[in-house]
Amino acid sequence: MSDTRIRLLQEEDWGELVALEQRAYAASGLSEGETALRSRHRASSSTCFVLEHAGGFGGYLLALSYPLFRCPDLSLAEEGEVQGSNLHLHDLVIAERARGRGLAHRMHQHLEEAGRATPYRTLSLVAVHGSQALWAALGYRARPHIGLPASYGAEAVYMTKPLDIAVPSRLQAPLPGPERADANVSAPTLFRPS
Repeated sequence: MSDTRIRLLQEEDWGELVALEQRAYAASGLSEGETALRSRHRASSSTCFVLEHAGGFGGYLLALSYPLFRCPDLSLAEEGEVQGSNLHLHDLVIAERARGRGLAHRMHQHLEEAGRATPYRTLSLVAVHGSQALWAALGYRARPHIGLPASYGAEAVYMTKPLDIAVPSRLQAPLPGPERADANVSAPTLFRPS
């Protein structure tokens, strides 16, 4: 996928990011608005990414350090950075024109790789829109006993996944066939992990 690139979120991305977030979540009442979204980015700008695809904005992923078994409230902005060993996947949305190409899976892999290069030991998210089975297939375990802010709705489920320690690249054998990140995995492309 030479026409696809994942990079850090930048100031000029906000217009398209906010518009995509609105299209994805307004109908379900899960849209946060620009102020809250920007606060999540400020809390952890090194773990917030944009997908460039076919010369345009293809989607985004927002993740931030957050205490394990807790999650951001969609109705509130973050008030600062939180340090810890848990990386919370807050939001992952692929633009309509880029869906069906395995790009959500590719962005998730990118987040895992970024997390492994840091002190993070776990990933967490809140599954909404019936996405719990997808996240379970990616190694997340449901934690239904964890209470969630009302802003997520009654069907949301908190989930966690251990983040395996990365093996230095010089010790890894090359993968046979196409590169992992280029695998086209069938997965929903609209997620509000939290």
